[in-house]
Amino acid sequence: MPLQMISMVMVAVGVYARLMKHAEAAMACLAVDPAILLIVVGVLMFLITFCGCIGSLRENICLLQTFSVCLTIVFLLQLAAGVLGFVFSDKARGKVSEIINNAIVHYRDDLDLQNLIDFGQKEFSCCGGISYKDWSQNMYFNCTADNPSRERCSVPYSCCLRTADEAVINTMCGQGMQAMNYLEASKFIYTNGCIDKLVNWIHSNLFLLGGIALGLAIPQLVGILLSQILINQIKDQVKLQLYNQQHRADPWY
Repeated sequence: MPLQMISMVMVAVGVYARLMKHAEAAMACLAVDPAILLIVVGVLMFLITFCGCIGSLRENICLLQTFSVCLTIVFLLQLAAGVLGFVFSDKARGKVSEIINNAIVHYRDDLDLQNLIDFGQKEFSCCGGISYKDWSQNMYFNCTADNPSRERCSVPYSCCLRTADEAVINTMCGQGMQAMNYLEASKFIYTNGCIDKLVNWIHSNLFLLGGIALGLAIPQLVGILLSQILINQIKDQVKLQLYNQQHRADPWY
């Protein structure tokens, strides 16, 4: 039941976030929308836990088998993702780069996405995907001569270096930074891309990530094991009931 409540809350938050967006902007960045991820994960979690909960209460073998198969598929997908991530690290890096670049393109189209990117850049002290000049892919920040935007050739304020005594955020601190070379720009903004920062963070926190993965895998394996045990017990009970019914119908019993 707690997992079902969590899944419903996730779906509700995701739906609310989607409804609060403008339709055009929401469709433009559908692939990188955190609200969609919340809805999908919440719905899947609810369906899986529903099958397990109702199946165990009603002793329904079909629902229990569905629950067990779904958990097995999720576990195998997680395991495959982890293995493929290490084996094909270059391709995984390219996919992450593609996602980040797509997010950069739609930075101004979605407030939630904008806040997510700003949080990531401030948290990892980075700017853009490969470098700060990736922001030229955004229509508001590109450096083309015919760009009328006031943010032409700039970067978001989340790329800027911050001081400890900074009381008011200067949202225009990234003005014209793409026109500078790396050495000049490094005095004012983070010039390293977020992809390298993210990869370095993953490498330095492998034990933490491994512990999280193990913490997610153990409940899944326990759920699979318990569902199979319950299925076998139900089958044994059905066989025993059939055996008793057959002997009661036997006149020599």
